[in-house]
Order: sequence, then C-alpha cells, then structure tokens
Amino acid sequence: MLASDSQMAGSSRINEARLAGLAYLVIILCGVWAEGVARPGLIIAGDAVETSAAVLGSLVMFRASLVADTVMALADVTLAVLLFRLLWNAGPGLALAALAFRLVQATLIGASLIALALVPDLAEAGQADLALMMTALHGTGYDIGLIFFGVNCLLMAVLLRRSGGVPGAIAYGIGAAGLVYLAGSYLRLIAPDLYPAFEPAYAVPLLAESAFCLWLLIRGRV
Repeated sequence: MLASDSQMAGSSRINEARLAGLAYLVIILCGVWAEGVARPGLIIAGDAVETSAAVLGSLVMFRASLVADTVMALADVTLAVLLFRLLWNAGPGLALAALAFRLVQATLIGASLIALALVPDLAEAGQADLALMMTALHGTGYDIGLIFFGVNCLLMAVLLRRSGGVPGAIAYGIGAAGLVYLAGSYLRLIAPDLYPAFEPAYAVPLLAESAFCLWLLIRGRV
C-alpha cells in the first residue's frame, strides 16, 4: 500500500512537472510571437503617424498580439503556482519568494496591456502622439516586469540546484537568464542608448528557458 502511494505521488509530480513544461511552452511561443514577430513591424519608435497607420492597417495582427499576451500571462501564473508546489521541498522560503516575484511580473505585464489596448482607438481618433505614448508605457511596464522576473530566475537557479532534479547547466542557465533580464531592463530605463548593443544577450534566456521547458516536458523532473 505504501509503495503504491509512493508511486502515485511520484506520478503526480511527473504530471505536474510536464504540465509546468506545457505552460512554459505556451509562454515562450506567445511571448516570442507577440513581442518578436507581431508587433515590431507595427510600432515605429519616434514616429507617431507611421505607428498609427501601421496599427490601423494591421488591426487583426495587433489585436491577436494582445490575445497572445493575455494567454502568456495566464500561463505565467499557472507556471508560478506549479513550480512553487514542485520546489517547495527545496526551500519553502525561496519557493514562496520566487512565486511572489513571478506573480508581480505577470501582474505588471498584464496591467501594461491596458495601455497597449488603447492604441487602436487613439489612432482612429487621430491622437497619434498619445497612441505612441501608450506603446512606450506598455514597453516600460514590460521592462519593469522583467526586473521582477530576473530576480525570480536567480531564486529559481538556487532552488533547481538544491532540488537536484535538473542538470546543473540548466540551473546555471536560468540564473544567467536572470542576470540578462536585470541588466537589459535597467539599461532600457537608465541608459537606453546602450541597449541595442546588449540585445544579443537575450539569446541566453531564450536558450536557457527553452532547455528548462523541454526538460520539464520530456523528463518531468525538477
């Protein structure tokens, strides 16, 4: 009976880990598509008129990117809860802190979508400058959210090393991703002219988080 209970508990953890991997996959796909594919061609920095024209000319794409961001935020909250449950034994205090920082990130990114959702209406009303300002407000909210996520990544790196369920390279990669998010977001806030040279560093989070996502999906262990 005890062996059966232990097997059920192990199976439950594997299922939760794989569900976490699925949530992570949704986050990566939605986030990369919305921020990296759908919107870059629609928001022209410093050009309010062109931005309004691009958004109004591709309303379906723009609104689809908003939907993708909301799905990403929902998956982020789901992932935060699942990782909290899975990593509780590796350090209750750290797991709780990681949960809190990730939830703050999801809250800030979700709240910043309010500004972005106003852009089409402002563009249609001929308020191009205000529409562009809303895109900038969204970008700032996103960057501040990533500061909290950067701290989450550093905490996650410690938890993953303690848990022993993932390769060390993945744990350290998540920690490195946290440093990239922190550095990139602070550069955007205090030294935006230096940010373009730093952008290639975001390959580190993409690789590290993709590796962690695949580990969760395939191995179901943390």
